Amino acid sequence: MKKKALFPGSFDPFTAGHLNILNRALTMFDEVVVAVGINQDKRGFFTMDQRMDIIRQATRGLDGVSIIKYDNLTIDTCRELGIRHIVRGVRNMLDFENERAIADANRRLAPEVETLIIPTAQEFAHISSSAVRDILKHKGDTSLFLPEGVILPEHYA
Repeated sequence: MKKKALFPGSFDPFTAGHLNILNRALTMFDEVVVAVGINQDKRGFFTMDQRMDIIRQATRGLDGVSIIKYDNLTIDTCRELGIRHIVRGVRNMLDFENERAIADANRRLAPEVETLIIPTAQEFAHISSSAVRDILKHKGDTSLFLPEGVILPEHYA
């Protein structure tokens, strides 16, 4: 039986830090499902299709990766797909506290689903999707923050 994990997020956009977490998760799981969620608290910068395309570009050539979109509770997506592990990445202690609170809530709602929190490698700890969006808004160079080979939609490049 394949060991599968869900890597959920809004991924607006998917960054080099996200790819670092995904690659590390792939050392622990046979398959990692990147689940692009709709976060009602965030106004999307990229469309859902654009986000999924960026992830496809970033993960081209990686075995064991699939990409889905979802708009329900993460644990419900896990149950629907028969997945018992959630992978989350953190850059700092603030991220950790937030992710721990979410993991605790998920554990109460679905004790059979375990969350693994992976700290990003230090060289990616400064990268956030919001920083990338800010750089894009000001027509800056995002190449140091995005996975190699990612080509953004023309009006954002």
